[in-house]
Amino acid sequence: MPMRTECKHFESRSYTNGDTVRKCNLGLAPDAPWRCPENCEKYERRLVDVAWAHGSLVPPVTPVEPASLDDGTAAAVLDEAAAIINAAVGDVLDDLNDKRKNKKKNRDKKKKKK
Repeated sequence: MPMRTECKHFESRSYTNGDTVRKCNLGLAPDAPWRCPENCEKYERRLVDVAWAHGSLVPPVTPVEPASLDDGTAAAVLDEAAAIINAAVGDVLDDLNDKRKNKKKNRDKKKKKK
């Protein structure tokens, strides 16, 4: 099933460099920007723009599907990327907390000197 551009959870954003993001705001389309799940339980037709005439702001055409969608390698690459990011999150949070603690210690030292 191609991305359902008429779904209220679909979002398309274009950037000045020409890149376009096409996604499900609920994160339920693992093969975005090419496909939505066949029988998505959260699909809701967008009612706000029913019968509106769209101008040039209509989302661009869906990009051509890569063959890796059918053989599962695209999902595997995305899963691996998510695992790398999730593994780094803990280290980043630890670093931020350490910096905050050090900043507070330095502030407390300065107050004591006065």
